Amino acid sequence: MPLQPGDLVLCSGTLPHGVPFSERLAAARGGGFAGISLWGRDYWDARDAGLGDRDLVSMLHDHGLSVAEIDPVWSWLPGARDVHIPPALDEDRVFEFGESDLFAIAETLGARSINAVDVFGGDWTLEEATASFSSLCRRAADHGLLVHLEFLPWSKIPDLSTAWEIVLGAGEVNGGIALDTWHYFRGSPDHDLLRSLPADRILAVQLSDAPQEPEANLVRATLHDRLLPGDGELDLGTFVANLPDAGVRCPIGVEVFSDSLHSLPPQRAARMAGDSARRVLGTIRRSER
Repeated sequence: MPLQPGDLVLCSGTLPHGVPFSERLAAARGGGFAGISLWGRDYWDARDAGLGDRDLVSMLHDHGLSVAEIDPVWSWLPGARDVHIPPALDEDRVFEFGESDLFAIAETLGARSINAVDVFGGDWTLEEATASFSSLCRRAADHGLLVHLEFLPWSKIPDLSTAWEIVLGAGEVNGGIALDTWHYFRGSPDHDLLRSLPADRILAVQLSDAPQEPEANLVRATLHDRLLPGDGELDLGTFVANLPDAGVRCPIGVEVFSDSLHSLPPQRAARMAGDSARRVLGTIRRSER
């Protein structure tokens, strides 16, 4: 069941780590989502709970859900594979799963894409990053996957401009941009550049909100203090209104890492996430008529 343009995706981080697979799917379906994203840990938690691959695929089908992306691929940049993070320091289990692990999960569950990020930085140049992204895209293409590059404001790929330079230089047909509204506004928002991007290079959108004033610790805030779309002060209206101008036709994720949201039952949290996204998107569409 391929995801359609504008379908809503419940991103993994909107629910807390450890929510059983069956509850995650029920919450997504109850919240009106057509798809989910998964981290490697979500898949292996389900396997460790006794579910086989056929069980997982059947459960997705029974709930009418697709897997949008597998998140995050962190080892693609020069030097990243040489970094070792001890398990005791990897509470979120990000670095436990390498590229081949995530490719295998994506193939098993029929995922649409993988999400690439810069975690460690380094002394690499943009030219080297571009070559590395191109290689990642070619490897992903062997698995039938799209690759979207997500920029993080504290990283060496801090904004849309830098990410676009890499994607454009790589020139791979399955490579593009992931637009996370939290990172977009906490970086260097460039509405003119956003409007100018080719529609087929915006492969993923993730909605969340935040106060207007940036937090003192961006890394902590992005993992604990995001707000539901429409509950903050970011100019989501301008952001979303620019997407139809570019003819963007990708699914729309809701990614709200929030301690307060995580304290709620998964069904309620997913319902709130879906309702808030539909309100924001509906307001923009009504204003265009």
